[in-house]
Amino acid sequence: MTEGFRRLDFDEYHREELPRLVAEGRGELAAPEAARRGSLAFRIEGGSAFTYQPQDRGLRIVPGDDAAETVVGLDRESWEGLVHDLESAPGLIYAERARSLRGDLMSFVMWEPALRALYQGIPVHDPAAPLRDEVGQALDPGRAFGLDDDPAEMRAFMRVAGYILVKGVFSDDEVAALRREADLAGERAVEGDQKSWWGKTDEGEVLLSRVTEAAVLPVMRSLARDPRILRIGEIPDEDLDLPSEGEDGVSVLWKYPNAVEGITNLPWHRDCGMGGHALNCPGCVCQIYLTPATPEMGELRVLPGSHRASYAFAAPHESVAGSVAVAAEPGDVSLHFGDVMHGTPPPTAKEGPYRVSLLMGFAKKGAHHHRGERHYNDVLLGREDGQVASMRRAAGAEESGDR
Repeated sequence: MTEGFRRLDFDEYHREELPRLVAEGRGELAAPEAARRGSLAFRIEGGSAFTYQPQDRGLRIVPGDDAAETVVGLDRESWEGLVHDLESAPGLIYAERARSLRGDLMSFVMWEPALRALYQGIPVHDPAAPLRDEVGQALDPGRAFGLDDDPAEMRAFMRVAGYILVKGVFSDDEVAALRREADLAGERAVEGDQKSWWGKTDEGEVLLSRVTEAAVLPVMRSLARDPRILRIGEIPDEDLDLPSEGEDGVSVLWKYPNAVEGITNLPWHRDCGMGGHALNCPGCVCQIYLTPATPEMGELRVLPGSHRASYAFAAPHESVAGSVAVAAEPGDVSLHFGDVMHGTPPPTAKEGPYRVSLLMGFAKKGAHHHRGERHYNDVLLGREDGQVASMRRAAGAEESGDR
């Protein structure tokens, strides 16, 4: 097991520790969300099974899986990582380390907020709860800042909301230079190169949605030590590493309205959604906008305050109560905690140009993959055509497309 995380015995945990945690309040914490999802069981390879059964305002932990609506098969290491918040339901599914023994694996995905409440005591996010600043005043989630605004106000806003938008950071000329290199990065990408993400339209047209190693280009590479970016990276007041100066230090993101395959318009997720939360959060993602971020061109939406809780998966086109748009223009920069829920619904306009933006990361000191692999998101790669299956498709659930 990863250093600092204790080994767990599957049977002992379910017969003794988890029932105690349920009785101490975690059952009530998880029950409202679990009640929406039906009963879930885990069966360990070569071992036993236990069912999580919603009941009244709590949960029962029942030996066996005969009565479970959904049964998930895991190896012991994967289950242990799930308890410690090193693994996630989506990450295990994309890595093909979770098996459906009954039902489909989307139920496992939708159970994740209740599981985190049970295992780690993380509450389920309530979008209806008022968003208040640190002195109890209502917080305007749509507020934007300038680079020279009061750092203390910016820091306080981000602590509560989980994100921040800083206006007018880059000039028109700088944006144009970055656009040229974004175009060049796109021209260099090859399907299946394991450095880019691809999608398809309903007519079979192949779409490039992301290039992950754009910092091979000089203007992109210079962003890692741009004083304005470093200044924005200080807003969270966390001990974070500077953005990588390596080739993978900058990613380019393109949006399209008519993608039906691949992860082109991202579902509601957290950036630690493929695993590693307990080791790598808090971390932050910085986004530089090269085109307008609007509903017509493709916007970023966030769920304020959700970094302090959990929220269930939703598809890109689904409306999430309490979410707000990050109304960015070319040259603006946003920063969000990696564990705040956010999504990118498909653009609504019939013609582009659609949103193009750059992504950079401020990682937690010492962040790493608990199994020694390169990056948790690498489970999304591997197909020869570079396509990334949507969550529902990877989980074996029926769907009509990625939109």
